[in-house]
Amino acid sequence: MRLFILTCLTGFLAGNVCSADTVRWHQDRFCISYWVDPPIDGNEDQYYKDLKEAGFTVALGAFGARTPETVKRQLELCEKYDLKALVWSRDAMEGAYPESPACWGYMIVDEPNVTQYPELRSRVDEIRAKRPGKLGFINLFPDYATYEQLGFAKDESGVTNANAYNEYVKRFTEQIDPDLICMDHYPVMRPDNDGRFYYCRNLSVMRKYSLQKGIPFWNFFNTQVHGTHTDPTEAQLRWQVYTSLAYGAKGVLYFCYWTPSGFGKCYSLITPDGRKTRHYYQAQRINAAIGKLGPVLMELTSTSVGHITKKSNPPEDLKGTGIANLQKAEPSDPDLDYLVGAFVHRNGRRAVMVVNYDISFTSLATFTFDIPAEKIMEVRQDTGAIEPVLDDSSGIEGLQLSFDSGEGRLFILSAPKTNE
Repeated sequence: MRLFILTCLTGFLAGNVCSADTVRWHQDRFCISYWVDPPIDGNEDQYYKDLKEAGFTVALGAFGARTPETVKRQLELCEKYDLKALVWSRDAMEGAYPESPACWGYMIVDEPNVTQYPELRSRVDEIRAKRPGKLGFINLFPDYATYEQLGFAKDESGVTNANAYNEYVKRFTEQIDPDLICMDHYPVMRPDNDGRFYYCRNLSVMRKYSLQKGIPFWNFFNTQVHGTHTDPTEAQLRWQVYTSLAYGAKGVLYFCYWTPSGFGKCYSLITPDGRKTRHYYQAQRINAAIGKLGPVLMELTSTSVGHITKKSNPPEDLKGTGIANLQKAEPSDPDLDYLVGAFVHRNGRRAVMVVNYDISFTSLATFTFDIPAEKIMEVRQDTGAIEPVLDDSSGIEGLQLSFDSGEGRLFILSAPKTNE
């Protein structure tokens, strides 16, 4: 397991530091959103009711609402259903920033390259001047974008294929001075091609600059067939979401919600003609769970994240996470395969998110924390209550914890025990 430790937490816990006369956007709820918003076609009240019932918290405009009239209607519906909105502000909407209690900010651009950063900084500054406290939303490329897509000139000094993505995000944070970092990465999860390592690698870059800047990060993940991707299972959806949470994401966004006409060979959550697919109900279950975790997740700052496998030495590799040891419940059980994200809570307590990395099988393992088992708390995903953790097995010594395939669980820990 490779742990990525960050010791400087003060900036993130205190929030983004701004000049006294600048009101910056502040994220006040966990973001569950999507790409491709429902159309405004006369049936939109039902569409937005469905969004709310599926556990979404933020409506992102760019497709269904992209004129002043449709954006106004979108904001009315978001107010009605207690959703926040990031509304379209390009093309015909250029320079027009509608106001509403539901308006979190404005969608500026998707996947810009570095040559666009000066212009985008002007847009962000314009929004801050005209609509203080609102977000200028920009979504970045994933780390599998090419050198040319990222906008670097051929043989640009100091930029290689190996470090181009890091430089791309670094310049974004330096030149744009954003209130949020967001990207899209769609891991291939085929039996013959498992690209999940690269998803984690991309999240690690988001985490790095989120912590350095003291701002949240979000990411889009895949919900449908495109390119070489298979149609994801519910476990694969869960894995993408909980993995993002383990890295410290404060928002997850589905690609897509409303299926674009003619896109791919299978539908996303909603078909082009408005029917719900199985992915809608899968998302509803996942969102209900992470929605209960959301209030606690918003209070956490990541301190480390790593992957425990059969090659790991858990007592050594888990140092600093709050977990003292992790073992197979029985010798015949599958090898350990867990993602472990450690955090500090705003109130000083510790937290740890454990994710079953396996997307095909459930897992059961013996967990030893650095505090007595009776002092370990868990955030329940059905109620949001923080309650003592329960043993998931009987007849086996120690604390046994069970995970569905791709599932994560969030534990709250007090200070470690001492010898005094």
